[in-house]
Amino acid sequence: MIEIIDQKCIGCGLCTRACAYGAISIQAKLAVIDEDKCTLCGACVETCPFEAILIRKQAAEQIDKEQYKGVWVFAEQRDGVIAPVVFELLGKGKELAEQMNSALTAVLLGSNLENLYPELFAFGADQVIAVDNPALEHFLDLNYARALTEIARKHKPAIILAGATVTGRSFIPRVAVQLHTGLTADCTGLEIDPETGNLLQTRPAFGGNIMATIITPNHRPQMATVRHKVMDALPRDDSRKGEIIKEQIDFSDLEDKSFWLGFEKEKTTLVNITEANIIVSGGRGLKEAKNFALLEELAEALGGAVGASRAAVDAEWIPYSHQVGQTGKTVKPKIYIAVGISGAIQHLAGMSSSDYIIAINKDPDAPIFKVADLGIVGDLFEIVPLITKKVKEIRQK
Repeated sequence: MIEIIDQKCIGCGLCTRACAYGAISIQAKLAVIDEDKCTLCGACVETCPFEAILIRKQAAEQIDKEQYKGVWVFAEQRDGVIAPVVFELLGKGKELAEQMNSALTAVLLGSNLENLYPELFAFGADQVIAVDNPALEHFLDLNYARALTEIARKHKPAIILAGATVTGRSFIPRVAVQLHTGLTADCTGLEIDPETGNLLQTRPAFGGNIMATIITPNHRPQMATVRHKVMDALPRDDSRKGEIIKEQIDFSDLEDKSFWLGFEKEKTTLVNITEANIIVSGGRGLKEAKNFALLEELAEALGGAVGASRAAVDAEWIPYSHQVGQTGKTVKPKIYIAVGISGAIQHLAGMSSSDYIIAINKDPDAPIFKVADLGIVGDLFEIVPLITKKVKEIRQK
C-alpha cells in the first residue's frame, strides 16, 4: 500500500510531475493518491525530498519447502489413450526425481482408468495417483483443475509437469493460480540447481532470440509445461511395478456453465506431424494452396506427414494443425524437409531439433540453410517432383 505522511508533505507538487500515471494530485496543499491509477512504481517516493510518501509492501507468505517432495507428471489421456508427451515427461521426470532422491508420480484423471496404470509404470512412474470419476470422463477445465489442485494440496509435490497441449494449456494455469505458485510455459529444458534445489526452467523468449531460465524460489510446487518432442522417453519396461493411490474428489458444488458436446476429429488422411518420423513442410514459396499437393505426394511416398510454415497457414493454404513453429507444433522427426520455407526464427524454434534437415529454396541466402544438413538451391516445382519420382522408383524395387 502507499500513503502520504501529512506531517511531512508541503504540497510542493514534485511528486505529481514524477508520476507517469496521473495518480497524484495536490488538494488543500497536500498530495492525494488515486489508488485505482497508482501502480506502486515508486517514482514519487524517490522524487520527494521530504520523505513524505511511503510504500508498504506486504511480506511474501513463507512456506516450508521441506514439506514438498517428489515430481509429478500429469498423465493426459483421451478415450483411454495416453498422450505421447506424457512418456517424454516421465523420462525427464525420472531424471529429476533421481537428482532430488524422491519418487516420480503420474497423475491420472478420467473414468475407467485401471488399464492405464501398467503403461505408466512401464515408462518410469514409481507411483500413480488416480482420480477415477465420471465427471472426468471428458475434459472440462474446471473439473480437471479442481481435481489436480485438491490432490496437490494434499500430497504437496515439489514439481508438477504437464504437456503444452490443448488440454494442458487450458487448465494447468488455473491450477497454478489456485495453488498460488508460478508456471513456466513451453519449456525446452528442465534441470535441478544443485546448490538451491530449485527447478531451472528454460524456454525461448523474444521470438526465440534468447533462452530464458526461470525459477520459482519462494513457492511450491514448481510448475512447467513442456512441448511434445522436446524430451526423450525411457525405453518401455513392462517389468516395472509401482504403487497406486486412488483419490476421491467432490464436484457437486462446482458451478460450470460449459458442457461436453462431442469431439470432432480432423477429417484428413495425412499423418499427424507430431508423430511422424518424416515431415515435408511447405512455406510461402509454394505460392498457392493447390501446390501443397506436391508435398502430399512426396510425403505419401516417404510414409511421412505434411507440415507448414505460419505464412502458409495464415494464407489458408492448409489447416493450422499442420503448422510447425513457435505458435504451432514442435516436431522432432528423423528427417525434416523444408520446401520453400525461408527459415524465420519462429519456424526454426519448432523444428530445429530434427535429426536431419533438408532445405529446398531458390534463395541461396535463406536462413533455413544455416540449420540444414543438406541444402538444395533451386526451383522447388522442378526439384520436388524429381525427388518424388525417385522415391517411388526405389520403393517399387
